[in-house]
Amino acid sequence: MTPPNASTTARERARAELTREIKDEARRQLATAGADGLSLRAVARSLGMVSSALYRYFPSRDDLLTALITDAYNSMGAAVEKAIADVDAGSGGGARGQWTAACRRVRGWAREHPHEYALIYGSPVPGYRAPETTIGPAARVPLAFIGILAGAATPGGADWSLDGRALDGPLAAQAAALAAALAAEGFPETPGDALPAVPGDALVRGVIAWTQLFGMVSFELFGQFVGSFEPADAIFEHAITEMASFVGL
Repeated sequence: MTPPNASTTARERARAELTREIKDEARRQLATAGADGLSLRAVARSLGMVSSALYRYFPSRDDLLTALITDAYNSMGAAVEKAIADVDAGSGGGARGQWTAACRRVRGWAREHPHEYALIYGSPVPGYRAPETTIGPAARVPLAFIGILAGAATPGGADWSLDGRALDGPLAAQAAALAAALAAEGFPETPGDALPAVPGDALVRGVIAWTQLFGMVSFELFGQFVGSFEPADAIFEHAITEMASFVGL
């Protein structure tokens, strides 16, 4: 086997390191200027670079924003997926344990990365439109929650039950379309062992719980609980256990 060209490898390492430094500085600017105040010139100035050099890494502010958004979605996705896997590998807390662990990790990640959370779940950045390349990373967390429901719905499984009014009208059609889209993408499945499709009513309840989760996190991070449910630990724990029951776990 021919060894890799040493000089090329060194250049690649240098480029990767500078790319990381650029993004780290951009994240620091998010904390002070916000996403709409992010400036390539300011990032370059902070790093002691000329703007033309930085443009070779990120041709525009939107390219840099896209990189930060993609990183944020992937970081949260990886954290939630690990939280779910830790339940599988640990106490065997079942689907309900996975659900609550995933919800807690969403909140924990958001509290650890408030400015990145605001970037992906806060107000839209004026003039910026996220490209399709962000869709996959953005889907990691919701697909992780759908995977919990799918795993609980295995034939004969005792983890999942749902009694409620059957869907009808436009909502039933929307739920069926979402289920079909997920199936067309081969989800949900696990390596070597396909999981059953999530019923439409469970998908709808999952979406309602999803908005509840992120509404709670956003209320906490953006100060809407100040003077009422502060700290938010107790109401958050109550909400995620109620939502676990609501989705049938």
